[in-house]
Amino acid sequence: MIALYFKNLWNSINLLNPGSDKSNQLKNPISQIRNSKSEIKTIPNQKSQISYLTSHIKILSLPMQEKILILDFGSQFTQLIARRVRELNIYCEIHPFNHYPEIDSTVKGIILSGSPYSVRQEDAPHFDFEQFHTTRPILGVCYGAQYVAHFHGGEVLPSSTREYGRANLEYINRENPLFKNIPESSQVWMSHADTISSIGDNFEIIASTDTVKIAAYQVTGTQTYGIQFHPEVTHSIDGKQLLENFLVDICGCHQDWTPDSFIETTIAALKEKLGDDKVVLGLSGGVDSSVAAVLLHHAIGTNLHCIFVDNGLLRKGEYEQVLDSYKHMGLNIKGIDAKQRFYDALAGLTDPEKKRKAIGRVFIEVFDDAAHEVQDVKWLGQGTIYPDVIESVSVKGPSATIKSHHNVGGLPDFMKLKVVEPLNTLFKDEVRRVGKALGIDPNILGRHPFPGPGLAIRILGDVTPEKVAILQEADAIYINNLRSYGVYDKVWQAGAIFLPVQSVGVMGDERTYENVICLRAVESLDGMTADWCHLPYDLLAKISNEIINNVKGINRVVYDISSKPPATIEWE
Repeated sequence: MIALYFKNLWNSINLLNPGSDKSNQLKNPISQIRNSKSEIKTIPNQKSQISYLTSHIKILSLPMQEKILILDFGSQFTQLIARRVRELNIYCEIHPFNHYPEIDSTVKGIILSGSPYSVRQEDAPHFDFEQFHTTRPILGVCYGAQYVAHFHGGEVLPSSTREYGRANLEYINRENPLFKNIPESSQVWMSHADTISSIGDNFEIIASTDTVKIAAYQVTGTQTYGIQFHPEVTHSIDGKQLLENFLVDICGCHQDWTPDSFIETTIAALKEKLGDDKVVLGLSGGVDSSVAAVLLHHAIGTNLHCIFVDNGLLRKGEYEQVLDSYKHMGLNIKGIDAKQRFYDALAGLTDPEKKRKAIGRVFIEVFDDAAHEVQDVKWLGQGTIYPDVIESVSVKGPSATIKSHHNVGGLPDFMKLKVVEPLNTLFKDEVRRVGKALGIDPNILGRHPFPGPGLAIRILGDVTPEKVAILQEADAIYINNLRSYGVYDKVWQAGAIFLPVQSVGVMGDERTYENVICLRAVESLDGMTADWCHLPYDLLAKISNEIINNVKGINRVVYDISSKPPATIEWE
């Protein structure tokens, strides 16, 4: 994602500083690159005047594909719903509840997510339910179910006790298709402070627990359903079966969205859209940009021009290794050694955001120089994946979601390139499955995520070539030991951090006052949440000893045992 980070950075600079002097900023790259209009829309009747970033963008889209629409009301589980739908080989999209695409013939059904709001609040999210509840199957989950019930003849009230945690269904309407093959006493997961106390005359109760009479309902004569539990979490034992009942039996989805079908349709779409045009793409050695490059290569061959920049902030030996791997894959790639330009730009900077912006500025300059060497290039290829898209247009608004290494954007306007993003509908695990189907080297597909700014944000404080060299050596010992011990593939992300402190030590007969390295390793499914890895003590001891004995300038090694949240995976 390093290339995506650099290119997206300029968009975030403007968004994070909306009132700053425009003469000192590049123009909004979304509007320039995608020939679109961007605006901040303020949605009334929301806490803190929630804002949405809405961009009418011209990007490559897939051919007509049947899909499920998930309307997001701000639930922490919305992406998990989407992942469960995708696991059933059914394509789905997440959109804010009040900014969704036209409900055309490709939309087979709609899921209404949960929300941190109560339907009884004056500023609760509202949407136009009437326009499609008789034309498409609908499944309301928690807030979605309560909203439909409350505003259509029923009532939602505060629960006498907060309904949170495991519960068991004690009544199920076995004739109802939503509960096919789901046994009575099936365990479900509740998470709400309100409850549906009554429903309209045209509503039918189809499931109950011992404390929640209206655990699930159907609106008579329609395919509208509501459930007050979360089928997407693993604690709901038969949640996957319920979703399959809704998606396959009720919505009529075909379960034909697979890595192979994605590859076939995407390559066909790329050929049609790009024709004989040339595309320039910045590679990072990571999973996303690699898979995007191979898809583009299959579509347009040598018209894809890949650029791999050595910013001096990569892992030890990574530039040479990755460049060699790409050449063996048949990609048309150019490597650029720009280490000193990045070191010069970082000199004396300690603030993390200033470091990011300095790296971004230099990358833009280097990338632009290389892109100008490609005659008649018209497109910028990016490894943008679906979480980047979701987080850039969020129910919580840009102020809560935009980071300079995550948001979606592009290169500055002077490059005048259109954007092609072949992976912008996939989650990270889906990208890996597509990469596997494409035959990409498992060593590339299995690589841990690596931050766009590289080791610059794993060196707390100012960055110097000497600190980079120390950290590269320590990090290489750490990663190599994870591999040799057989735990590398069990860890989502691992890395060493150079701390801005020194500590007293004793080495031989000498007293030392040297630097501290912190080791970080986390387990995660998608990086949204993460737990620290309980690495074996003997492995940690071996790593610590090797680093201290072999890396000059280090006399202490510590291990980070914080989870996300409240901590983040990276330290900066």
